[in-house]
Amino acid sequence: MACYSPAHVSRWVKAGFAAVLLCGGFTLPHAVRADEITGAGSSFAAPLYQAWSAAAPSGVDVRVNYQTIGSGAGQNQILAGTVDFGASDAPMAHARLVAGGLVQVPTAIGGVVVTANVPGVADGALRLSGPVLAAIYAGTITQWNDARIAALNPGVNLPDQVIAPLHRADGSGTTYVFTDYLAHVSPEWKNGVGKGTSVAWPVGAGARGNDGIAAYVRNTAGSIGYLEYAYAVRNHLALVQMQNHDGFFVSPTAASFAQAAQSARWDEADLTAALSDVEGAQSWPIITTTYVLFPATATADNQGQAVRRFFRWGLVGGEAVTRQLDYVPLPEQIRARVLLRLGGE
Repeated sequence: MACYSPAHVSRWVKAGFAAVLLCGGFTLPHAVRADEITGAGSSFAAPLYQAWSAAAPSGVDVRVNYQTIGSGAGQNQILAGTVDFGASDAPMAHARLVAGGLVQVPTAIGGVVVTANVPGVADGALRLSGPVLAAIYAGTITQWNDARIAALNPGVNLPDQVIAPLHRADGSGTTYVFTDYLAHVSPEWKNGVGKGTSVAWPVGAGARGNDGIAAYVRNTAGSIGYLEYAYAVRNHLALVQMQNHDGFFVSPTAASFAQAAQSARWDEADLTAALSDVEGAQSWPIITTTYVLFPATATADNQGQAVRRFFRWGLVGGEAVTRQLDYVPLPEQIRARVLLRLGGE
């Protein structure tokens, strides 16, 4: 089995990402006798796991079959035992982990971004605050030239056009991250809609997957949506600047994700992190840790060993790929604890 060069990785990321958009899953080639593992869940993490699998050297010897069906479905499938690992951006509750006999570990940190198709407004020119974004999704701000949006955008020619908010139609970790952020910045949202992988949206249309959000926003004038950064970039969508916790307007970039990650508040017992609206002058306010889940007893069978072997390599040997895709690697002290739980060598 060949060890892939950076050029190979780049080609696999582009070609495989298109397959994810078209088919909702991917299978990546390794040696014919490689251990095959199945996973399902987070579309947020799909580009990363895809690239790790393409770049993994012969010593890993794992073939990954992964379906991008959303974090909620990923949690349900690993609980049902129909996959070897589940993937979720929303951490599973501790009681549910124990009842299901599962181990949960974080794998990387990434950004959820806001994209808007506003006629006449250039990519990156639109600015929003958390409370204004919450009001848009609550249906109390309905026009792009609303005075509250205009106040954040002096000199920008905002059209007199109805806003079309878009949200995920499937149970989604990206939705959990987005609604958790809205609950942090808007008491009305916190006490009304709340947060979750699925919520009762007051207004707007739904689309399945990050790819569904990307396609809808790209083709619908006046629309606004939220999705993982890699999908926005690869679909050439217009990105929105957000006002962060410290009051600065920042653009979504690898650097702003990394600064936010430095301010993460980790629970070192269950290895989960609080990342919404963290401090930092250049911190992006909507980031998340993504997690994998697998059976605690899956250490003797080939699939269980292969899952652990694959993610051990991804966290160490795959770090350059992680950065290439604008995800943020785990802090060293957290990665060390994760490797111990994976049976790190």
